[in-house]
Amino acid sequence: MANANILIVEDERITAEDMKRALNSVGFNVPAIVSSGEEAIKAAEELKVDLVIMDIKLEGEMDGIQAAEKIRSKLGIPIIYLTAYSDEKTVQRAKVTEPSGFILKQPYGFLRKPFEESELNTAIEITLYRDRLEKKLRKHDKWLGAMLRSISDGVIATDPHGQVRFMNSMAEELTGWLEEDALGHDVRDIFKPMDYKFPRGEDISITESRFKRAILPTKDGSKLTVDGSVTLIKDFEDNIDGFVVIFRSIDQ
Repeated sequence: MANANILIVEDERITAEDMKRALNSVGFNVPAIVSSGEEAIKAAEELKVDLVIMDIKLEGEMDGIQAAEKIRSKLGIPIIYLTAYSDEKTVQRAKVTEPSGFILKQPYGFLRKPFEESELNTAIEITLYRDRLEKKLRKHDKWLGAMLRSISDGVIATDPHGQVRFMNSMAEELTGWLEEDALGHDVRDIFKPMDYKFPRGEDISITESRFKRAILPTKDGSKLTVDGSVTLIKDFEDNIDGFVVIFRSIDQ
């Protein structure tokens, strides 16, 4: 993705300048080079960068992993680590920050740079593409959630094991359960009239089950009569990803 802004965090100035020239040559912008974790956090906030290339070993009190953790949690900016350290302990620490990749930094040699430009460019392109796709999916999820919350039917969605992972406001009103209290519970604890066997293993032949005039005991002990349906959610490989219960009161 040309014209992306990439922050370089590297305390070896020669390496940083070589990297900047390499990135500029293929169309990336490098608005700043910084050498400490504290500077990295500040620059990432102020410059609105698209990606950070972070050396794990930095001068000062904060190393690259600590800085990356703060940038990821606060700003959600993807990180690619540049490191000469590939020991298991360092890698495990770095993995916690959910990096988009690692570039192994080599010692300088005659006519040799400490990094492979093709490897770096490939890692950046993949990271930026994935970040853009994830942002689109998050935007879609927000749009879908807003739509489901506004419809007049109750909606409860579960994971493949039948545990609640979404309820809209009408489902809260009809069942008496708040979404925050229902999350993680078996849907049959929340929606008791659903006399429905969840498919197990390879049994994915059932795609929808309807129910009419079912009696719904609510959380406060009252009862409603509801109509509705249970539909399987499947992924691209036709595996069960969860269930959606849609229901409405017919007492009014």
